[in-house]
Amino acid sequence: MRELDGSNAGGQFLRTALTLSVLEDEPVRLENVRGDRPNPGLANQHLAVLETLAEICDAEVSGAELGAETVEFDPDRSSAGGLEGGSYAVDIGTAGSVTLLFDALLPLATVLEAPLSVTATGGTDVEWSPPLEYFRQVKLPLLGAHGLVASCEVDRRGFYPDGGGRATLRIAPSSLEPLALERRGDLEGVRLYSTESASLADRDVAHRQLEGALERLDLAGGGRNADGVDEDKQTELAVLERQERTAESPSPGSALVIRVDHGTGIAGFGALGERGKPAERVGEDAADAANRFLEGDAAVDRHMGDQLLLFLALAGGRVRIPRVTDHVETSRALLEAFGREVDLERREEGAVVSRSPGPP
Repeated sequence: MRELDGSNAGGQFLRTALTLSVLEDEPVRLENVRGDRPNPGLANQHLAVLETLAEICDAEVSGAELGAETVEFDPDRSSAGGLEGGSYAVDIGTAGSVTLLFDALLPLATVLEAPLSVTATGGTDVEWSPPLEYFRQVKLPLLGAHGLVASCEVDRRGFYPDGGGRATLRIAPSSLEPLALERRGDLEGVRLYSTESASLADRDVAHRQLEGALERLDLAGGGRNADGVDEDKQTELAVLERQERTAESPSPGSALVIRVDHGTGIAGFGALGERGKPAERVGEDAADAANRFLEGDAAVDRHMGDQLLLFLALAGGRVRIPRVTDHVETSRALLEAFGREVDLERREEGAVVSRSPGPP
């Protein structure tokens, strides 16, 4: 049994370790789970990931309870070599993140023998996790371009504190291609996805979020372009899609996601509504993050840079990331512990992570 220490890590370390355990068909023991958090141990969303993965691969588990700081997980794929797939339902409870659960499941596509469907109830757009539209409109298309076959359907939105959202992830057996994301191509345009709960519709929150983002976005770099088109006009021409949604939800809330399309890939930037925060400011916050990205030369946003490491370890390739975060360092160390080392080349601006294609 591989022993891992989460003293200096959070929930992502746990999720990635469990996913790797399934992929490698190797038991793990995790101690000091979420050890660097103010409230260490398993919370609802972490327990949901543990129980879901255990059900999918028929694992033997100890420590599957709220607050547990030591977990043992022993998957069972020996009979068939792969995962059988099937349909599962998960209730995370409260506003635990649905998208973080789905993140842990996506790599299973590489060992599935039949389609997998997981319907999860919880928070779809909550703090410290990717908003649902980031997952649907940024991550899935980016991975889809490299061989992942997956889709996500949403039935109901879930904001903090009640959650209650419901979405379904469908994954088919997939063969990943090496990630070719070292260079950013020319800017093609942006897509904006603004969502409000029905309880906020009379305040035009979704529309105001979107307009705030458009006012702040700097797609032209200031002034006029080579063809003499002024900045406002060029920004208008570069908006490829804009969606405003009003959704039923047990809790009031809102979210905005900006997707930046460029020649070799896409990047995403999100912001959530907060009590007392003007809707326009939500859009401006997401636009500020997009503008910072456009000033650099990375091919993906900083959150995706971290999330792609496991897929890079599985498929190989090269990815230029904006910066080396603590999550990147922790994920690289965890992958190395499983024999899947990801190389890191620090550059003057950002870094390049890479791995040769093929098995470890």
